[in-house]
Amino acid sequence: MEIAIVGSGCARCKQTAEVVRKAVEQAGVDATICKVEDIREIMKFRVLTTPAVAIDGEVKISGRVPTVEEITSLLTP
Repeated sequence: MEIAIVGSGCARCKQTAEVVRKAVEQAGVDATICKVEDIREIMKFRVLTTPAVAIDGEVKISGRVPTVEEITSLLTP
């Protein structure tokens, strides 16, 4: 599973990255977390507001910092 944190690297993007890291740890899933900060790459996700979280290329959350519980629910079946 690949999780992308999409955003310019602002404080909210950093918060989102930390939330995702905690959720992956709590869920015990095997996931690669990457940050997408290049504007050209951000545009490929068609995200209008950041931060955004994409799981396996599909944007799941956009425009706000999610909670650990939200991310965990997306990671577990």
